[in-house]
Amino acid sequence: MFSIYGISGPIFTGTLEKLNQVSALARARSVRAIATNGDELGVTPASNHHREEAVRVYRSMLPQDLERGPLYHADQIMQREVITVSAGDEAARAWRNLRSHHIHQAPVLDDDARLVGIVSERDLLMVLNVEADQIVDSLGRYVRDVMTTPVVAAAPVTDIRRIAKVMLDRQVDGVPILNEDGLLVGFVSRSEILRAVVVDPPLSLWR
Repeated sequence: MFSIYGISGPIFTGTLEKLNQVSALARARSVRAIATNGDELGVTPASNHHREEAVRVYRSMLPQDLERGPLYHADQIMQREVITVSAGDEAARAWRNLRSHHIHQAPVLDDDARLVGIVSERDLLMVLNVEADQIVDSLGRYVRDVMTTPVVAAAPVTDIRRIAKVMLDRQVDGVPILNEDGLLVGFVSRSEILRAVVVDPPLSLWR
């Protein structure tokens, strides 16, 4: 289950399919289809038969307990200690907060600890002049001036493959996780998705 949160609060709650119908968040996709990879090199893409055969061989090599492993939900892989910033924070303060915790993005909360957006290091650098990892000039802007809002959030029991799809479709690097009361309880970034696939099997990719 996904939600969209903005300055005024929740503006959408529903399934991934319904989320894709929300025109306000529609963005152009930059990811090419697999079938077109190699075109620039004059390489003919593999036929469907060859791809299906490759998948069949790969599946036959997997241990049965791995192939039929449990599906992961957001609450099984999410970061539970989430670094956040306030919409009223100065951009310079927020940038230092991100740098000190070695992260590149953070959910943005309002004065009532409600999710209103997300801000990245890249967003903050639009209003900061940084040299040698030190701020040398600031435009005096605030997080609310540069954050991305509205922002897509997910429930703790959301399938991480659906979260990964949202990241690809919306071109975002992370998804906040909110409980039934709309409070931030975790965060899933690309790193958590990759770790679940590579480091923490079993994750079934076939269901």
